[in-house]
Amino acid sequence: MRIVTLILFTLVAALLGLLAWIRLAPGDPARWHVDPLSVETPVPVGHFLIRPVGGDSQGPDFAMPPEELLAAFDNVARSQPRVTVLAGSVADGMITYVARSRWFGFPDYVSVRALPDGQGGSRLALFARQRFGRADMGVNRARTEAWLERMPGTSSQR
Repeated sequence: MRIVTLILFTLVAALLGLLAWIRLAPGDPARWHVDPLSVETPVPVGHFLIRPVGGDSQGPDFAMPPEELLAAFDNVARSQPRVTVLAGSVADGMITYVARSRWFGFPDYVSVRALPDGQGGSRLALFARQRFGRADMGVNRARTEAWLERMPGTSSQR
């Protein structure tokens, strides 16, 4: 009985340690703060990529200049629960957010920048991906689409 209790205690302690590490592990800006325009297209699962050319999606056009678009996106992202900024700012022209899952705190990274569309408006380049695991069950796409729905000034979806 003592051995079973010891094994059970060890397994529970290891699980709690793993969950604490997942929730508290720091993100490295050098690894996760990446330009969505220059990232190589990753494997087909576990990410969502929007960019004007070569992305999974072209994304919507916005009737505002790029700086205003990035500021609006920043307001939407920061208003969401469990979202923090890893690196960058509106003034830098690119921001990477950490969005954590509700129960276990799994981190997803969302790097975004705004680009002029050549017609007085702008578009987003965005790369959302998970840190752990191989598939995200569509979470990054769903989160990105929900954030985009909250954006002001969407003129069309391509």
